[in-house]
Amino acid sequence: MGKVRGAPTALAIAVLGLLDERPMHPYEMFQTMVGRGEDRLVKVRPGSLYHTVARLADQGLVCAGGVDREGNRPERTTYRITGEGRAVLRSRIAEILRSPCPEYPEFLMGLAESHSLPADQVVGLLRERISHLDAELAELDSMIAAATTSAGARRYWIVLPYQRETLRAQRDWLAAMVDELAEGALEWEEFEPETGERTA
Repeated sequence: MGKVRGAPTALAIAVLGLLDERPMHPYEMFQTMVGRGEDRLVKVRPGSLYHTVARLADQGLVCAGGVDREGNRPERTTYRITGEGRAVLRSRIAEILRSPCPEYPEFLMGLAESHSLPADQVVGLLRERISHLDAELAELDSMIAAATTSAGARRYWIVLPYQRETLRAQRDWLAAMVDELAEGALEWEEFEPETGERTA
């Protein structure tokens, strides 16, 4: 049995979580993650998913549980979680839920340093971002509506309303700040139109 090195990645947690529900083959894991919107939480591609499953198997956290075939499709290996895998999953989930951890999103750095750009440019860029957030909110609303009417248990998609409310709060805060900046209520340095340099 291999040794676990460091905390499992976000994708590894997702895989262990799926196998804690029932045995699955990697393609079924991928379909389930996309169907639940979990591809919004972690970057997942079939190749990276297969690699993660193989690594978890090397670590003894999952094991092959059998091979099946549907029609003319290639054989697919079904995996199941081991007792050690379940212990690692539950320990890591408890750790994540217990205390906040700095994640250092790039947008916060961009916002913090936005004073390096002229006010009208910042207004334009943030309005563009707000339009992207509006599109994401509409997509989340559709996903929540679909999940509500499907047979899937609510516990599998509780993260979607959380994402929606978090995005809505970000969108509303940005919209209010952009209005302040556009109206001149938020103090901003002036820039020379030709050179882009700050004026005295």
